[in-house]
Amino acid sequence: MTTPRQDKMRAFLRAIAAEFFTREAGHRSLITVTDATISPDFKHGTIYITCFPTSEEGRALDFAKRKRSDLREYIKSHAHLKALPILEVKIDEGERNRQRIDELGQQG
Repeated sequence: MTTPRQDKMRAFLRAIAAEFFTREAGHRSLITVTDATISPDFKHGTIYITCFPTSEEGRALDFAKRKRSDLREYIKSHAHLKALPILEVKIDEGERNRQRIDELGQQG
C-alpha cells in the first residue's frame, strides 16, 4: 500500500522521466515510460520503460541506464526536492506481456 505522498512522487517521476527520455532518445527507437515506483523512504526509485521496436529493447535499456545521472540532474533542475532518489531503470515486463497477448488475440 502506498501513501498519497508516494503516489504523487511516483506520478512526478513517471512524467519527468518521460519528458527526459523523449528529449534525449535517438530516432532509432521509441522509449516509453510506463510506470515508476518509489521506496517508502523516498531514497530509491525505479523507472519502467518499454521500447518500440522491441528488437531495440536491449539498446534502449543500456541507453536509459547510461543516462541515469543525466536524468537525476534533469529532475534536480525541474524540482525542489530535499534529496534525489537513486534511480534504477528496468524493462516493464508486464506491459510487454500485455502487448504480446493483444497481438495473439488479433491473430485469432
